Amino acid sequence: MKVLKTYIIPRLIQYLLVIFIGITITFIIPRLTPIDPVQSAINRLTSYGGAYMEPEAVASMQNTLKELYGLEGGVVEQYFAFWKHLFTFDFGPSLSMFPTLVTEIIANSLPWTFFLLFFSLIISWIIGNILGGLAGYFKEKKWSNVLAVVAMSIYPIPYYVMALILVILFVYIFPIFPMMGGYSVGIQPSFTWSFFLDVLRHSILPAISLILVGIGWWFLSMRSMTSNIVAEDFVTYAEFAGLPKNKLLYSYVMRNGVLPQITALALQIGGIFNGAIITEVAFSYPGVGSLLQKSITNGDFNLMMGISVLSIIAIATASLIIDLIYPLFDPRIRYR
Repeated sequence: MKVLKTYIIPRLIQYLLVIFIGITITFIIPRLTPIDPVQSAINRLTSYGGAYMEPEAVASMQNTLKELYGLEGGVVEQYFAFWKHLFTFDFGPSLSMFPTLVTEIIANSLPWTFFLLFFSLIISWIIGNILGGLAGYFKEKKWSNVLAVVAMSIYPIPYYVMALILVILFVYIFPIFPMMGGYSVGIQPSFTWSFFLDVLRHSILPAISLILVGIGWWFLSMRSMTSNIVAEDFVTYAEFAGLPKNKLLYSYVMRNGVLPQITALALQIGGIFNGAIITEVAFSYPGVGSLLQKSITNGDFNLMMGISVLSIIAIATASLIIDLIYPLFDPRIRYR
């Protein structure tokens, strides 16, 4: 009961508060933009049809579109209506792909982003922490300094610049990988081995751009932590006691150094989600990032809010899960 009151409940309250504030900001920001989705839809219809519309017909269409898009009434009314629909996960129809539902559009794009993000994050986290831990422990070695210089050179590179470098190298100079898309044109999506290999081939360049930049960050942070831990008294005493180097490295240094990295893993999900958006746009990858870019360009409020709400809930939930399982990695937390 003490753990429930002092550890779990405060984090659950914090989790709900983060989601509430994030969703409220998500609702407000699109309404501060100069884009009017109703007027944009009317402009598209009139430009495609090329026909003149009477002012009465335009006003009638405006009312109809506002009703369809859920933009009736004042901002406060829209806000409460938004929360009412949110509890049933109903974001309404997409304004730019009307009448397709927002949830249906996101459900089609989400597996692409999840596939790209999950594997990129886990691979970069594992490689970066192992290399960083070894480089911090053997910081006097030449290879450690070389790796540090490489990581410091890669980490500040923005995702889109890394994407551009990879495209130039592996699409134009050495044409090994396709430049864009999630799979080859003409192939029908199916649960077959050939389709999986085609998807894998198309996702390699976007994944490498995320992994390389991610490794730079994990390497530098882990190296810095293990360098400090090596100088701690308990490590010095363990050395004097004659413990084997392997046990000292993995059980004393890297185990303590990786604890803050576990917390950072949850926080990094938000950062890499932003990176995935840019990477997906750069490679025309059919994920949520490309979808968000299109929704902003088209002033699609419903789709924008659907994607933003989903990302807020996903990031907050990941942080909560890491918080709740953290005592399993650090026994000191359990006794506070």
